[in-house]
Amino acid sequence: MSYELDPLPYEYDALEPHISEQVLEWHHDTHHQGYVNGWNAAEETLEANRDAGDFSSSGGAIRNVTHNSSGHILHDLFWQNMSPEGGDEPEGALADRIEEDFGSYDAWKGEFEAAASAASGWALLVYDTFSNQLRNVVVDKHDQGAVWGGHPILALDVWEHSYYHDYGPARGEFVDNFFEVVDWDEPSDRYEQAVELFE
Repeated sequence: MSYELDPLPYEYDALEPHISEQVLEWHHDTHHQGYVNGWNAAEETLEANRDAGDFSSSGGAIRNVTHNSSGHILHDLFWQNMSPEGGDEPEGALADRIEEDFGSYDAWKGEFEAAASAASGWALLVYDTFSNQLRNVVVDKHDQGAVWGGHPILALDVWEHSYYHDYGPARGEFVDNFFEVVDWDEPSDRYEQAVELFE
């Protein structure tokens, strides 16, 4: 199976002024494409090694699968949970669950922002199927710090390439502006799907 990069679900300039057209072009077309290419190349290496019975390079290829596949999956989620119509707070079942598990939306948001400040990669809101609760997670790179059984609900990329062109070192300003483009329809759907499967 070969993996492909899907187009953005909106125009490159659709998230301005919060995220520039230039950043979306670089981030999607170059960085995200690189993870897709890396995943495909790693899978090809593993397949060739199995055919040849030579596994000397398989350990590195396996690491490349987890790194690049996670990068691809999380970027897909990142693009989908933003839109030019974003900026509101969650409603319905997800809003109720955030209040139940964190005490309030503001408490969740403060903790999520702390995760974004601490991460060398991603801040995620996940549905933890082991504990049956929502949880904020700090994920370094793409695959270090994830929770086993955690289903991503909301993803924020805080690698420098996602914000440095627009905000310089002011990551906190980028995080603030991310909430101006979060479209909660997608996270709400993902939450409801996870609950339906696991609760």
